[in-house]
Amino acid sequence: MVQVILGIGIFAATLGAILARPARISEAQAALLGAAAMLVTGIVRPEQAVTAVLHDWNVYLFFLGLMISAALAEQAGVFRLLAGYAVRWAGGSTRRLYAAVFAIGVGVTAVLSNDATAILLTPVVATLVLGLDLPPMPFLFATTFIADTASFLLPVSNPINVLVLGEQIDLALFLRFLFVPGVLASATNYLVFAWWFRDDLRGHYDPARWRVVLPNDRSVAHRMLIGLVGLALAYVLGSWMRLPLGLVAVSGALTLGLLAWATGTLTWSTLRRGISWSLFGFLTGMVVIVQGLHELAITERFGALLLALGEGSSFRAILVTAFGAALGSNLINNVPMALVMRATLSDAGLPASQLQALQYATVLGADLGPNVTTVGSLATILWVLQLRRYGITVSLRQYLFLGLLVVPPMLLIGTLMIWLQT
Repeated sequence: MVQVILGIGIFAATLGAILARPARISEAQAALLGAAAMLVTGIVRPEQAVTAVLHDWNVYLFFLGLMISAALAEQAGVFRLLAGYAVRWAGGSTRRLYAAVFAIGVGVTAVLSNDATAILLTPVVATLVLGLDLPPMPFLFATTFIADTASFLLPVSNPINVLVLGEQIDLALFLRFLFVPGVLASATNYLVFAWWFRDDLRGHYDPARWRVVLPNDRSVAHRMLIGLVGLALAYVLGSWMRLPLGLVAVSGALTLGLLAWATGTLTWSTLRRGISWSLFGFLTGMVVIVQGLHELAITERFGALLLALGEGSSFRAILVTAFGAALGSNLINNVPMALVMRATLSDAGLPASQLQALQYATVLGADLGPNVTTVGSLATILWVLQLRRYGITVSLRQYLFLGLLVVPPMLLIGTLMIWLQT
């Protein structure tokens, strides 16, 4: 009983430190301190910690490959190229430009993950709309919301997908459960925002100013863009063949690195800065902490509670799982919530078909749910930090209102679609 109280206390204290960041402790430092506490108290033995971390080798490689690919694309000017094309295509119409930004956000998220959209597309869009003297908030809200809304279109669209579903994701099964909900969610998000910000989007801008966002050498950006299209096809093929996506991501990143080297755009210092090394510390710490909850049978009890709430109805079970993952993601961030839900479902002893549906419900909730608050996902936290560099402060009340406006109905629709596939 003492160890159970200790384990819950360590978990709660770690999450509190991650959210509050006392004494400027980073998320990675808080997670690693929590993991150390699990080891010191004997809740997790060193060999159990090593086994748990090695079990997620595919996720580590996946994160690394995605970050390298996104950094190389940014160095080559791909995002500025796309923004320039959007400005020209819109022809001075703010509403058309808004639609183009949404479409680019969906594409970047689908291929390079939601974190790439938050880290790399946000500053480009901020520079674009400020340079064109447009109302910034509709466009900036678009970049953060679409980063999570479109993050379950493909297995590679969000690292959470790999974290929950494992190293060998069945592409056909993934698309069966989540592709239509992803398309509907993205379309709903656009339509609601276009209506909500309709007054801000009625204006026009001078298309002649679009050249300021273009990269210096568009031929290099074009080649890297073609390389990214090839990488997207490799992801789809790898998922279809059920290959570990971490290996596909790293192989693709190495190929893009060779392309960058050949075109003279490879800058090692910039590339190193483009990789969030602290993310690996955060993930490692949380993996060990959740392993501690597993050793104390806390995840097993949580699973029993989850099953009890959904007992007697497969739809209710999927609904509870999706909304529970969404709520937990907004309270404690979707990375620890995804790890808790993964362990919970693993410990629940469910039949394969039911386990499968609840895993995809978890992905839905942990991917889409974080759009309610600014701490729900790593992508949103990174988005807030990016905006601060431009002196832009986000209204938490407005973010919460917009999140509650679009997320619950999209979650309900996604839940229904998953249930219809069971």
